[in-house]
Amino acid sequence: MEMTLLSGRAHPELASKVAAAMGAVLGECQIQTFPDDELQVDLQAEVAGRDVYLVQPLAPPGAGFLLESLLMADACRRRDAARLTAVVTYMGYARQDRRVTGREALGARVVADMLASRFDRVLAVDLHNPSIEGFFSVPLRHISAVPLLAEAMGAAGIEDHVVVAPDLGAAKLARRYAALLDLPVAYIHKERLGGRNVRVAGITGRVAHRRPLLVDDMISTGGTLASAVQALLAAGCTPPVTLAASHGLFVGPAAANLARLPLARVLVTDSLPPATTGGLPLEIVGLAGLLARSIEALR
Repeated sequence: MEMTLLSGRAHPELASKVAAAMGAVLGECQIQTFPDDELQVDLQAEVAGRDVYLVQPLAPPGAGFLLESLLMADACRRRDAARLTAVVTYMGYARQDRRVTGREALGARVVADMLASRFDRVLAVDLHNPSIEGFFSVPLRHISAVPLLAEAMGAAGIEDHVVVAPDLGAAKLARRYAALLDLPVAYIHKERLGGRNVRVAGITGRVAHRRPLLVDDMISTGGTLASAVQALLAAGCTPPVTLAASHGLFVGPAAANLARLPLARVLVTDSLPPATTGGLPLEIVGLAGLLARSIEALR
């Protein structure tokens, strides 16, 4: 079956790199935003009878790019595409994967249902919680950038480092990095004091006189990581600190929160378009090759 690669407006640079890695050309699709904020999709690429892949992160504003993806999928359906796959390099709303008070919406499930209503399959990169796969009624292939990020870390000489999970939610992730890098692992216990504030309650693992590699699935406002770094320094860790995450959102006060820290490196992938990060020592690990291989494996 012949293939067509498409991109929305969320991250066309990454989609172009994936196409180049596959020796393909992005299909043409014109998207307009009208003065009343309605979107119109004009699909010009040939999709009839084809295997279509839409490369689009649900980047901020996630609701807008989600709707854009759904409209593009609908246009493909109406042009008789044989199969549609959403290549979701970052899934917005994935942190809304459980209810705490019982009064919240289950946002991750709602997004999963919406994607499944228009796509036959989903290819996702480092979901906030891999169990989100259970929300999807269509097949989901979950791939990870952790080996790529670990390889980039290991190239710098890290014998005196310790991998640190900034909270218990990142514990499994930290163990994956520690196994790949052959390093010890430590865990930070935090208490949330509200929607924006956290307090470190303790650290499990030996961190004194070691340089920390803090790992998480995403860097959002940087508040959790900033609290973690301060606690590690107080516990005797040796600066500077390395941060690594699959997704670099860098929203709100992220640049200010992280600029105050003694950072050696901040590693993220290009799953999202570049964000404003000030003078942070940012290093971008490319996903195009991984995505190209993953798409080929699905065909």
